[in-house]
Amino acid sequence: MPQSYAVSHMTLVRARAGCSAQVHACLKPLVEPSLQTPGCLHFTLMHCDSDPLLWHVAGYWEDECAMQAYFNSPLMDVFSALLNHDVVDSLDFQTFNAYESAQMRKRAS
Repeated sequence: MPQSYAVSHMTLVRARAGCSAQVHACLKPLVEPSLQTPGCLHFTLMHCDSDPLLWHVAGYWEDECAMQAYFNSPLMDVFSALLNHDVVDSLDFQTFNAYESAQMRKRAS
């Protein structure tokens, strides 16, 4: 039986000058519903201390299936809205898997 490992995603959102408050207003409502999504282990929204235009959104998921279901949910529409309202300069979206811990488990078996 294939094993599933925790996965995560991270999005760095750079607001346009003068739009950081709007970006925050769009992103903040993501937190609570994301935390209630099946398979969500942790979800956070953070603001960069040294760069007032930079926001960090991160989610941690039980497995790839849970994360993909989240990606296909209407909650992800917020990123299209940010782009359509022209309030961001960039979105950098990355996904990660628990490769190192998975490799360590394989070696221990």
